[in-house]
Amino acid sequence: MKTRYAYIWLFTLLTAAFWITGCSRGKQKPVWRFAIEETRGSVQDAYAQKFKQLIEEKSGDTVRVKVYPYGTLGTSDQLSELLYNGSLQFSMASPGHIGKMIPEVQVLLLHYILSDDPSINREVLNSPEIREQFDTLFAEKGFKLLSIFSEGWQVWTANKPLRSPEDFEGVKFRVMTSPLLMAAYEAYGASATPLAFSEVYSALQLKMVDGQVNPVFAIEEMSFYEVNDYLIFANQAQFYTTCLVNRKFYDKLTPEQKVWVDESIEELRDYIFETQVKFNEERLKTIRDKNPSVKVVYLEKNERGVFREASKSVRKMFDEMAGPRGATLLESIVSKVEQLEKSASQ
Repeated sequence: MKTRYAYIWLFTLLTAAFWITGCSRGKQKPVWRFAIEETRGSVQDAYAQKFKQLIEEKSGDTVRVKVYPYGTLGTSDQLSELLYNGSLQFSMASPGHIGKMIPEVQVLLLHYILSDDPSINREVLNSPEIREQFDTLFAEKGFKLLSIFSEGWQVWTANKPLRSPEDFEGVKFRVMTSPLLMAAYEAYGASATPLAFSEVYSALQLKMVDGQVNPVFAIEEMSFYEVNDYLIFANQAQFYTTCLVNRKFYDKLTPEQKVWVDESIEELRDYIFETQVKFNEERLKTIRDKNPSVKVVYLEKNERGVFREASKSVRKMFDEMAGPRGATLLESIVSKVEQLEKSASQ
């Protein structure tokens, strides 16, 4: 009940702020509100700020975009609710959170279904056949999918190298509160421990957990390298997020305004791919400069193969959670990856 009242209060606050501003200035330019799941300076913030720049330029400054960093308007789940009821026009929604509403989207949480080549993964997730399946799922919930993009490889941190499932035995490993992710690390032999992101540093410091997983930029930002000695690249998954727009809002845009949005999203595809690569390379260098004793481990193909086999048991769990459409989506992604990898090798 308290959560429901919080939504109502937040909706009222946003609406009041919009109308008060409009009344005080007479004819007010429209404000498109865009919420992200990360802080200022993050990959998502870079995406949202570039979107803001492009929209304001294309509109001749007749439209203003306001970006809300994480925590400004509530949790990720609350952002999805605000987007659904129209208090927000645009929002980021990672699979771990939006997957509670749309189980099939959790396919992006599965390990070893995509390629070791990020450029192939980008092509797969932007292919018309895959996009159409995702679009249908989001449309049913009142959202329009604008883009899916990677924020970099999910990297394990621990106080020993994790090169095999045997190395995970007895390791208390922090994961997001996702049954699929818990099952994935339990399949590797770890003791999966769900924990809020804000509590991870202290939990590692106090030995409540032994390791965790996040993109490099997040590991640097949260200083996890201070309390874990190893960064392990296993290429099991990249961290993906989705950019959504309220479908009713989008449908009511003028043809010209839709062009602004569509063109901006298209221009962002290459920009955000290059930006996240740069972010993660720079942050990895920063980690090594700040703590030269940190060891970076890259698993060999045969080592990754052992984890790949162990991860396959979790796909059955996904099929049960996501149903026939989820199974079809998973099959389509795996098939497309195989097709593009085969073409690349010829």
